[in-house]
Amino acid sequence: MAPITWSMSKNPLPDKLQPATRLVTAARQFNEHGMVNPAVYHASTVLFADTDSLTNRKQPYTYGRHGTPTSRALETAIAALEGGYDCKIAPSGLAAITAALLAFLKSGDHLLMPDTAYNPSRKLADTLLKGLGIETTYYDPLIGRGISALIKANTKVVYCESPGSQTMEVQDVSAIAAAAHAVGAIAMIDNTWSAGHYFKAFAHGCDVSVQAATKYIVGHSDAMLGSVVCNEKCWPQFKDAFETMGLFAGPDDMYLALRGLRTLDVRLERHQRNATVVAEWLRGQEAVDTVLYPALSNAPGHEMWKRDFTGASGLFSVVLKAKSQVALAAMLDGLQLFGMGYSWGGFESLVVPFKPIRTATSWTAEGLCLRFHVGLEDPKDLIADLDAGFARLAAAT
Repeated sequence: MAPITWSMSKNPLPDKLQPATRLVTAARQFNEHGMVNPAVYHASTVLFADTDSLTNRKQPYTYGRHGTPTSRALETAIAALEGGYDCKIAPSGLAAITAALLAFLKSGDHLLMPDTAYNPSRKLADTLLKGLGIETTYYDPLIGRGISALIKANTKVVYCESPGSQTMEVQDVSAIAAAAHAVGAIAMIDNTWSAGHYFKAFAHGCDVSVQAATKYIVGHSDAMLGSVVCNEKCWPQFKDAFETMGLFAGPDDMYLALRGLRTLDVRLERHQRNATVVAEWLRGQEAVDTVLYPALSNAPGHEMWKRDFTGASGLFSVVLKAKSQVALAAMLDGLQLFGMGYSWGGFESLVVPFKPIRTATSWTAEGLCLRFHVGLEDPKDLIADLDAGFARLAAAT
């Protein structure tokens, strides 16, 4: 689909730009009349200029569901962010995951999925995909090149999520992707934790990168979206399947995502800075057994993270020493700055308890688990809030 010809500058942008600059300038060609931001197109019917255009689809936009300048601006920008060929926007992260898997799997196929995958992804595999005759095998996320032993003749997709949902295992994505490609399978990743900014999935061999754009791309907890970026080889098959499913997102949500994308670099920088301060403080608390944040030195997965990532987001987990649910409730219910709510990636700090689900591996930690998202508040205030919470935890034990 050809973009509208327009430039905010009389001079074309350089071919090579740093990631932070690319976030600000990507998809600028969709801006019209000198406006800094592209217009928000609310469209279903698109009129054709003549019968030849109608018959042969000789114009960039043909129907609202197939794309508008608003959707193309966001898709182009996210594809540039991730270093992929092109992108489609779904109405939620789970919708993006579902569309990506269904585009490349059919009855009789085999899917490999890490045992640490996002719980809704597991449910999708165990229910809808299973009902369609698609077999899923869960694997140890730390298996690396050893995944070759699990690949079958009918394995079509090898799925990664790094770090792993909740427990933050960092995968050797390059080795896993190489094993997938050796048998002609697709290497797919949920890249939400890095927002596609701190981990370049395509440079590490992935064919498809999925994100819950609801999280860091939107960044303000006010819109739900998903993105699927493909390399050039996989794009035609995915695009055809996505459009056949009739998926599309609302223009206002897409506008919010594009606006959020422009500040992604500075927001993630602050999320990482704050999270590191809070995580280091948590390491020193008597009630804490383990802090699962790969950006910390000596944390599980740190060396792989340091090798493959250029930064970290504000999401990490903590394993407490064995405590009662009553004591945990006393801690969490009195928090003032850490809200209890699902999702993450917004400007606010959050915490939720969780229990890891495992079928291919085992989770042996006895303590209760907490997932933290550290927002943009001053970390001194966040630590004071947590300090009071740990005092309640100790008093209730």
